[in-house]
Amino acid sequence: MRNFLIVSVVFLAASRAASSQTSKPVDPGKAPPGAGAGARTEAPSKELVVDLGAGAKLEMIRIPAGEFKMGSPGKTEIAEQHRVRISKPFYLGKYPVTQWQWFVVMDDNPSKFSMDKKRPVENVTWEDCQVYLRKLNATTRRQNDTFALPTEAQWEYACRAGSTTEFCFGDEASALREYAWYAANSDGKTHPVGEKKPNAWGLYDMHGNVNEWCQDWFDDRYYGKSPTDDPTGPETGSFRVVRGGGLTSSASSCGSAVRRCVEPAERGPSVGLRVALVPVDRKEKDLRGGEKVPSTKSR
Repeated sequence: MRNFLIVSVVFLAASRAASSQTSKPVDPGKAPPGAGAGARTEAPSKELVVDLGAGAKLEMIRIPAGEFKMGSPGKTEIAEQHRVRISKPFYLGKYPVTQWQWFVVMDDNPSKFSMDKKRPVENVTWEDCQVYLRKLNATTRRQNDTFALPTEAQWEYACRAGSTTEFCFGDEASALREYAWYAANSDGKTHPVGEKKPNAWGLYDMHGNVNEWCQDWFDDRYYGKSPTDDPTGPETGSFRVVRGGGLTSSASSCGSAVRRCVEPAERGPSVGLRVALVPVDRKEKDLRGGEKVPSTKSR
């Protein structure tokens, strides 16, 4: 197996010592901390279940259009906080893609931790994910939307679920074990999806278990020039973005705004994916070559 290379860009949020209040963990369905100050959103209204056959079903959560502050409130250039607007609602997987959901589409399971089909698929490259998505779209043949990796902005927006804190539930790292499998509690392995608490929009495992591929190329200065509306990342690069932290990550590496990058042809047991379902008229680039993806309306 090729040596797994993961380049991490980890930053800490600005000191919370100046704050007179500490955010508390959010129970599912309750308003997240700081929602009024950092985001303007509407509540998600429904879920979608896509039948893949052989008992495999993709459960998707509708993510509303809205605005949020992306990045860290610190002054680091890599994670410069900036306002982003997600102009259209989209769906995002309720869980990371499981090994069974991968196998039904791809007829293989590359995962290192393959003892349970409910565990997240891992050991997949960004390029593997593109093959999976093409086959998934060919199988489901949806007319008005298409499966894709989420953009980095879509991922963080959905992870935050209206929150402005370090994690989706608050700032206290001690509460992370209630929401995530990470270095402190994973026992060095992945775990079946959905065993921890979800965020306020009903998404599970957004922190920990496996890092999740995003569509974007990585650029450590992109935030300083990112458009406000629906950013899709730089035109080209050497690394792709992964988010969320994984089974071997520290608590500080699992934060909502933490950015990581991995070579698109690399694989490892701590990297998987979560799929988005986006409108087919989304202006989308083929980030391999900087060209637009052909419209699926012609199918």
